[in-house]
Amino acid sequence: MSMIFFATVVRVRDGLPLSASTDFYHTQDFVECRKRLKTLTLRLAQCPGRGSAESCDFRIHFSASGDVACMAICSRQCPTAMAFCFLETLWWEFTASYDNTCIGLASRPYAFLEFAPNVRMEPVTALGILSLVLNILCAALNLIRGVHLAEHSLQVAHEEIANILAFLVPFVACICQCYLYLFYSPARTMKVVLILLFICLGNVYLHGLRNLWQILFHIGVAFLSSYQILSRQLQEKQLDCGV
Repeated sequence: MSMIFFATVVRVRDGLPLSASTDFYHTQDFVECRKRLKTLTLRLAQCPGRGSAESCDFRIHFSASGDVACMAICSRQCPTAMAFCFLETLWWEFTASYDNTCIGLASRPYAFLEFAPNVRMEPVTALGILSLVLNILCAALNLIRGVHLAEHSLQVAHEEIANILAFLVPFVACICQCYLYLFYSPARTMKVVLILLFICLGNVYLHGLRNLWQILFHIGVAFLSSYQILSRQLQEKQLDCGV
């Protein structure tokens, strides 16, 4: 059974919540404890670096350093050492993900909500590895042709700049596809569609510099990579602290 029911990261100077875990515990006592935690966030600047507070059947623990504080609502059975170990781990992970400038400029609640789910991508599949290899191949071909054309155009014709961009834009798009497959990114579907569109338009524009089979190969790899990106789902990261 979970012993840590709720966790949140807040900014110390004004109590602004930066990120929070999803909770499914909705008893009246828990709701009252949430209210007390919210009140406590407004006084963190005057509190010591760490501390605890009692609230009905729960305990509130907090740990602050710099301008970031991590807080948790735990059951009374949760060992204090375990709670603070969890909070310190949460603090290190959050501060490693966001620097002081980002934290200081945050102006809306839960500005870093994407940190809260604490998830990982599913394992890479064999077909996914194939799509990465083909994507890297397409990126290399685009870069080589683009650089070669640029060297030629600087000496002969400046009007070919559009053709150069038609090679270099798909090169960047292929690299972005590799990144989206390997790492989670918010608004992933929209990014995948836009990148696929750039690759398709770039290759259609290059008709004449590439034959039909080359164009179909590059577009086919782009579609395969897009499918693999959207097929690779998130999986929950299992925490040892029982959140």
